[in-house]
Amino acid sequence: MTKAWYAVYTKFHHEKSAASLLEKKDFEVFLPVYRTVHRWKDRNQMVIIPLFPCYLFLRTELDRKLDVLRSVGVRWFVENARQACPVPDSQIEAVRKICSVATRFQPHPFLKQGDLVRVRKGPLLGMEGFFVRTKGQYRVVVSVELLCKSVAVEVDLADVELVNANRRSCAPAGTMTEKTA
Repeated sequence: MTKAWYAVYTKFHHEKSAASLLEKKDFEVFLPVYRTVHRWKDRNQMVIIPLFPCYLFLRTELDRKLDVLRSVGVRWFVENARQACPVPDSQIEAVRKICSVATRFQPHPFLKQGDLVRVRKGPLLGMEGFFVRTKGQYRVVVSVELLCKSVAVEVDLADVELVNANRRSCAPAGTMTEKTA
C-alpha cells in the first residue's frame, strides 16, 4: 500500500491531543492552526486554534486505519461509500504553505464558484485558489474539498493571475472577476 493524506474527524476540542497521540504512534500528522483574539466579557486573549475545527490530516497507509481509529479523541476518517478518501497532496501543501508564511490568514466559508487564481510572486508563489474581495481586501481562498472547508489569505491584487478562464468562469482570458463573500 502507498501512503496518502487523509482527513480525520476528531472529538470537539480534541484536535491537538489526538494529533499529539498519533505523532507518538509514528504517524505523520498535520494540524493547521491560526492565531486569533477571543473576546470575553472581561478580557481579550490571543489564542491558537485549529484552522478546521474537529479535523486533522494524517499521512498513512490504510492498513493502519484501526490503529488510528483506536486513538483517544479520534472519531473517524472522512469517507465516501465506506472508503477513506485521500486528500490531494496539492491541497495539503497549499494549506501548509499558508500556515508557514508570516501573513494573516483565517478560516473562510467554503466556495465552489468563483475564479481560480494563481499567486505570481512572493512567499505563496504558485499557490492556486479562489479569488475573493471582502471589505476592500483581496484574498485567495484555498479549499480542502473533501471537508468543504477553506482558508483565506490576504494578497495584493497585482500578485495574482487568472488560471485557465474556461475552467472556472466565462470571463475572457487575462481578466479577473471579483466575487464578494
